[in-house]
Amino acid sequence: MASKDGSSEKSASASGRGTGRGKSRSDGRTGGGRVTPKGGPVKTHKVTTSGHAAAASTRYTPPAPRLDGLTPRWVPVAMIGGFLLGFLVIFMHYVNLLLPGASSNWWLLGGLGLILGGIISATQYR
Repeated sequence: MASKDGSSEKSASASGRGTGRGKSRSDGRTGGGRVTPKGGPVKTHKVTTSGHAAAASTRYTPPAPRLDGLTPRWVPVAMIGGFLLGFLVIFMHYVNLLLPGASSNWWLLGGLGLILGGIISATQYR
């Protein structure tokens, strides 16, 4: 671009360079840099609803007892038995084998109930 005195100037965008620090950009913002101070947020203590902080207790509080006992033997038996019997009842219903009144949907409900019983007993397994 020619100025009034005849000298030629190039703009930053025309010269192929990006905008420098502190110079305005086409979107109206100035150059980059840190916006927030270093060090991160300052941690403050929470205030209770009454406005007082609760005093720390000097008494010993024992830890809660843990229930790390062995799993009773019936739990895995009931779990696997429920799964297998439920799948067997549903399979027998679909192939019309050995189930009296196999056209009834109550057999499906019973099979799903057995599977659900297996899932519920699985939650008791430690």
